[in-house]
Amino acid sequence: MDDIVKAAMAKWPKVPHCYAWLALDARGNWRMRDERAQALNLVGDTIRNSALQQFINRNYGVDAHGCWYFQNGPQKVYVDLEATPYIAQLLPTQQWRLQNGEMIDMLELAYLLQDGNVVIQAGEKLAQVDDRDLLDTIALLRLNEEKISDDQLSTIIETNHCEGTLSLHWRGASIPVQFNTLAKLMQEKAYQSKPRLAAIDEKP
Repeated sequence: MDDIVKAAMAKWPKVPHCYAWLALDARGNWRMRDERAQALNLVGDTIRNSALQQFINRNYGVDAHGCWYFQNGPQKVYVDLEATPYIAQLLPTQQWRLQNGEMIDMLELAYLLQDGNVVIQAGEKLAQVDDRDLLDTIALLRLNEEKISDDQLSTIIETNHCEGTLSLHWRGASIPVQFNTLAKLMQEKAYQSKPRLAAIDEKP
């Protein structure tokens, strides 16, 4: 977190939080959702200013209730998540890059979702793979250490089940793959996709 942000928090500790105005989409874009976007349930406008993107990324975090936010000076701006708190891109080097620019070199687990998306887990980082890199990611899946045919993959996704061990063959390692849904996964991690004042106040 930036020092100037820490100073603002200390100087103005009781600034009301902001909800529903900022979103992170499934491709890792930050989106500003004005009153019209909120009223019409629109995704909002992509934030394209590089300095603002970097400022958000540096001051992005999660509170004790599993709500992700951007600390904008003394104010918490809570983030609506289209998918997971982080979005991962698979680079030609086989490294994963999160939307905040952080590089992931080690994976603990991966999830194949019921809709065909893939989520990776690295420590506390939970990141759905950018759909533009999904085909390259799917190509890394192995069933009992063997490549998976298109028909096999279709059946696995449709049934959310496979006979054998599913893994992600990545940089010489076999990363375990579990079946899940996005909603259940977020619930298991105690993350809120759409933080709202009433929901947070009701929590102990």
